[in-house]
Amino acid sequence: MSTNRKITLKSTDNQAFEVEEAVALELQAIKPMMEDGRADNGIILGLSGVTLSKVIMYCKKHVESPKSDDCATGAVDDDLKAWDAEFVNVDRDTLFDLVIAAHYLDIKSLLELTCETVLDLTEGKTQEELTKWFYFKFHPENQSAFE
Repeated sequence: MSTNRKITLKSTDNQAFEVEEAVALELQAIKPMMEDGRADNGIILGLSGVTLSKVIMYCKKHVESPKSDDCATGAVDDDLKAWDAEFVNVDRDTLFDLVIAAHYLDIKSLLELTCETVLDLTEGKTQEELTKWFYFKFHPENQSAFE
């Protein structure tokens, strides 16, 4: 496959994102479509444009970052870890959307990062606090009952 090839990823709200093939290959779920030519006219994904743009940003950063075995020091790994930490420093709803997107698109590193972040944010919370924290996302119409 050519490294200059572009793939168009489309969101549910009709936003189109043209990405390098290497970036699109990070989305393991679409890899078969790319390999057999079904991606030539673009791939419609079940994600909003906001979420898809964040996923693309994550994949692009991870493709462009030098791998630790390419460098003599761990500074590159530290820089990427710091970038990742800032990337998931988002509101709860965005974080949940990223967890779902990472699972849906089979992006293992993003799924691990987002799940670890949820775990860190919920660590030490009581059952009542956890119920409130998770309940907002799935039942926003009842949010005021917990405030």
